[in-house]
Amino acid sequence: MSVLSISRSTAVIALAAMLALGSGVAVVSPAAATDIRYVVNNRPITSYDIERRAALLRLMQRKGNVNELAAEEMVDQTLRQQEMARMGVNITQAMVDQSYGNFAASNNMTAAQLDQILSQAGVGKDHFKEFIRTQIGWGRVMQSRSRSGAVLSEQDVVQKMLQQGGQKPTATEYMLQQVIFVVPSAQRGQLMAKRKREAQAMRDRFNGCENTVQFAKGLIDVTVRDMGRVLAPELPPEWKDQIAGTRPGAATPIRETERGVEFIGVCSSREVSDDHVARMVFQSQETGDESFEKASKDYMTELREKARIVRR
Repeated sequence: MSVLSISRSTAVIALAAMLALGSGVAVVSPAAATDIRYVVNNRPITSYDIERRAALLRLMQRKGNVNELAAEEMVDQTLRQQEMARMGVNITQAMVDQSYGNFAASNNMTAAQLDQILSQAGVGKDHFKEFIRTQIGWGRVMQSRSRSGAVLSEQDVVQKMLQQGGQKPTATEYMLQQVIFVVPSAQRGQLMAKRKREAQAMRDRFNGCENTVQFAKGLIDVTVRDMGRVLAPELPPEWKDQIAGTRPGAATPIRETERGVEFIGVCSSREVSDDHVARMVFQSQETGDESFEKASKDYMTELREKARIVRR
């Protein structure tokens, strides 16, 4: 599942059209009277929160009673954030800002232009960024829940193999190395640009995993971590596409993370097929987008049943 499920939806068309033609959506004024509409496990949701979400849903061209949908979404978002806190899932501001910038760039606009569109529409960049934060965090909650759930039994694997003609599936096995240019959170503003240049310079010199530790010895606050052998279905979601698109002996593009600036070296890759691979491949098929959505809905039903939700 992508970080922003709306990034390839009709919301893109709506945002682009607004950028070209100007917004025809009524602006929600922060000065407008607000009152508490819901209390979810002692956390209030105001009418202003719901109005901003309704404005976002209009940009996404959602059908139906937008105000009712917005209220339901804000209740769900609050429950998700509370579950993120309970499970220790922390999405840093740097991660949110990067996703926000990526969303703007993927739609051929700057972050400032996206700020303007969201402001004109009555959404506001802060509300949209909080939406992003929750999307990322909820994805991690679901991943953690999936990992802790039941795995396929040998009987399940055999049955799936028979359904596919008795052939064991194959998967790419990567040998990976992670390089982190550490940036303390308190110094991100001062150091980030410099650390990006340093990381890019090292990434440009990368030609295999043998010399990475040696290259890093002369640099300050650089960590090299051998990730070992990782099957394609086990790749970190945020790195998966970049790793898959990188040839052995090369490195992924650098990216800003909560730790600083990172890239991953692809030491080698090969196609493998054994019982463990079969289980991993079939397990990943079980947790595709459709299954994710169903599991997410079931999880939300469970959280709602346990929650104390008071409508004012």
